[in-house]
Amino acid sequence: AVVQGKNAIGIELPNAKRETVFLRELLASQDFEATKHKLALCLGKTIGGEPVIADLARMPHLLVAGTTGSGKSVAINTMILSILYRLKPEECRLIMVDPKMLELSVYDGIPHLLTPVVTDPKKAVVALKWAVREMEERYKKMSKLSVRNIDGFNARVGEAKAAGEVITRTVQTGFDKHSGEAIYEEEVMDLEPLPYIVVIVDEMADLMMVAGKEIEGTIQRLAQMARAAGIHVVLATQRPSVDVITGTIKANFPTRISFQVTSKIDSRTILGEMGAEQLLGQGDMLYMAGGGRITRVHGPFVSDNEVEKVVAHLKTQGRPQYLDAVTSEEEEAAEDEDGAVFDKTGMGSLDSDDPYEQAVAVVLRDKKASTSYIQRRLQIGYNRAASIMERMENEGIVG
Repeated sequence: AVVQGKNAIGIELPNAKRETVFLRELLASQDFEATKHKLALCLGKTIGGEPVIADLARMPHLLVAGTTGSGKSVAINTMILSILYRLKPEECRLIMVDPKMLELSVYDGIPHLLTPVVTDPKKAVVALKWAVREMEERYKKMSKLSVRNIDGFNARVGEAKAAGEVITRTVQTGFDKHSGEAIYEEEVMDLEPLPYIVVIVDEMADLMMVAGKEIEGTIQRLAQMARAAGIHVVLATQRPSVDVITGTIKANFPTRISFQVTSKIDSRTILGEMGAEQLLGQGDMLYMAGGGRITRVHGPFVSDNEVEKVVAHLKTQGRPQYLDAVTSEEEEAAEDEDGAVFDKTGMGSLDSDDPYEQAVAVVLRDKKASTSYIQRRLQIGYNRAASIMERMENEGIVG
């Protein structure tokens, strides 16, 4: 590989006795203390011993892969601790999804959490959908203030509070009965600064097995749109195969980290090229930044004891303010590309397993009737949808 900053090529050889990089020394380094990154992550040291400090807000999402024992879970811990070290709960909130029930459960009860650590894959789907809804709500708030991202929003709200200014916007409330002209009123906007939200998923493979299509669609929406709303996703998996890291997910995660993997194929899946299968394990990683440039980094080590001490300290600082809506399934309603909302408990208010009755309910409610529409909504074949459409025409339900 080319030696950075020199007109030479270097051959990398593993040391007989490996040096351990500790998270403590990276957190105390000048690079980390002086950084202006919004969500600074300590990733480790380069071959030359220089600290690698990345900004999750700029990434804006991170994909991590590696086999058991490669250092993946330790890296997730170091990323979480990097965020907790710098940011208060009102500046950054976390949603942790841990289907393995072991890796992230230690963080239960810290004030930064939006919900207790999610271990049920079905609840994880609900939590990710909540993140999508929160993203949409944030976009509405930002559009009202005519700002482009969360930093602009928080700066505007902060300026207004400092100056004692009341933020208002003009809204149309109706029309004058006599003249027919529009009536406008000033609406007072009660706005608070928005915290960053970091969603951490420790084992993607488990979620894909339970609800592959739903998870993929939700992750895709977050990855494509959530950056400006201040929502960032860190995905980790032990099995970097194409059924877990699909092309859609990969395309939306330009920043990736690969620890040691078992084969060249897995290395290609995660990084797009070979090399990760030759890593040494225990924190040895290849870090691919947005531009596609790959850097070899030695990840820092943090012991379970250190993590427990940090968590114990944070718990003394305050109690977590959980939002029940994050994992409650009451608002569990899906929206298709036509914009029509339906729930999966029986196509609206009709509890029936008969596709014909479901189709009638959909047509009467949505005021749309076509073979392809019924086929799409009920997820049935074309021939069956055509026969249902024919029957509805014969019975006079559609003209």
